[in-house]
Amino acid sequence: MPYLQLDVNEHYSTDQKRLLAARMSESYASMMSVDIRRISVAIRELGEGGVWRIPEVGQEPTPVALMMLDIRKGRPPELRMEVAKALCAHCIEILGLREDRLNVEFTQHSGDEMYHPTLGGYSPDWQPGEQ
Repeated sequence: MPYLQLDVNEHYSTDQKRLLAARMSESYASMMSVDIRRISVAIRELGEGGVWRIPEVGQEPTPVALMMLDIRKGRPPELRMEVAKALCAHCIEILGLREDRLNVEFTQHSGDEMYHPTLGGYSPDWQPGEQ
């Protein structure tokens, strides 16, 4: 953890996905004060018709993208919003996703819900200013 997951309807090149994973990891690590080695990124290409939302009442469902961020709890809402905006900007720039068709959801966990064998076991609970 953190686990940054992006569900999309299209298919992208490995180079695009690698670049997106790098940018998302770098931004997240910097903004959330976390060791970049803890971050995993999944770009799930569900294929045409894989993710839908109804944009307005009475309209037909439209294809969208959804980012789920599983993170350690404790960050203030304002910081989470800034991270969401930054990660969305990377998706728009690199994959060409539409801002009005991209949502971000956070799931917050305590450190003992995240196990990293190469980093010593459970993650510590997040503390302001940590690295």
